[in-house]
Amino acid sequence: MACRQIAAPEARLACFDAAAGAFETAQQQGEVTVIDTQAARETRARLFGLNLGTADLFAGLRQDAPINAIETELTSARQDARGQWIFDLADGSTWRQIDGENVTIRMRPGASVRIRQAAMGSYLLSVDGGRSVRARREN
Repeated sequence: MACRQIAAPEARLACFDAAAGAFETAQQQGEVTVIDTQAARETRARLFGLNLGTADLFAGLRQDAPINAIETELTSARQDARGQWIFDLADGSTWRQIDGENVTIRMRPGASVRIRQAAMGSYLLSVDGGRSVRARREN
């Protein structure tokens, strides 16, 4: 962007050429990745619920459509030794029930799953519109 401030056309072009070359090199070496807004939104949706620490991968993305919930399908569900459910979803994520709520709905592949953000960084997961349970994303 500093190249735009150079008044002499030849010097400005040389500056832009050098900047473009440096950018191309960084991209080829994997130091920089460019994605469009739609791809960034899709990636943000796929990362929904993951604790990324302090990393703000999407700081520059316009936040006109915040993601407060996702909808996907159940691929499988099983109970752990404590009787809490582990949900494997079609988007590739795995969520674990973290509360003691009793789940009475039949877990079947293809069932609709909705996960929404709740208070204080927690998430509520419901299968086929049934009662929500608190859940944590594991991957």
